[in-house]
Amino acid sequence: MPNANRGSVGFRSDEFDQEYDRPSKSELKRQSNELQKLGEQLIEAPRDRVKRVPMPDEVRDAILMCQTITNHEGRRRQLQFVGKLMRSLDEEEVAVIQRTIESWKGTSKAEAAALHALERRRDKLLADDKALTQLLEEHPDLDVQHLRTLIRNARKEQAENKPPKAYREIFQILKDLAKAPKAAPADEASGDEDEDDESGQ
Repeated sequence: MPNANRGSVGFRSDEFDQEYDRPSKSELKRQSNELQKLGEQLIEAPRDRVKRVPMPDEVRDAILMCQTITNHEGRRRQLQFVGKLMRSLDEEEVAVIQRTIESWKGTSKAEAAALHALERRRDKLLADDKALTQLLEEHPDLDVQHLRTLIRNARKEQAENKPPKAYREIFQILKDLAKAPKAAPADEASGDEDEDDESGQ
C-alpha cells in the first residue's frame, strides 16, 4: 500500500522541508563576513583587552600573533586564519565575544580621549624641550637621563623612518604616570591623617 507521506517519486514531503531549514548560501556568506569582522575588531583592540576576552587559547594566540605582524602579505594570511578560527566557534562562544566587545564601547570614548591627550603630550616632548622640563616638575622621580635618551631615539626613528620602538616606550611611560597616584606634598600630608584614621589604616 502506498505511503501517504510519500510523493509519486518516492520522497517524503518533509524531506524537502529540511532543505529549506538550512541557511542559504547568501546567509552563510553574511555570517562568515560578520565573524571575519569580529576577528578584525579583536585584532585592532589593545592586547591587554584581547587577553581578557573569554575565548579558546588557539583563537587568542592567533589574534595576538596577527597584531605583531607588520608584513602586508603575512598579515593578510594571518587575518584569513583568524577568520577561519572565528568560524569554528559555536554560537555561545561568539555571543560572549560580542558582548565583551560591546562592553568596551561604554568606556571607549573616555579612554580614547585620555589616550589622545597622552599622544599629544608625547608629541610635545619630541617637539619642545620645555615639555620635558614641565613633566619633570610634575614627576620629579622620573629617570631624566633615560627619558632624554628615549626622546632622542624617537626623533631619530621618525627622521629615518624606523620602527617606533622608543616612541612607543615614551607613550607607555606617560600611560603609567597617568595611572599612578600623584604624591601629596609634604605640607599636605598631615591634613590626610584624619582620612587615614577613618579608613582604619
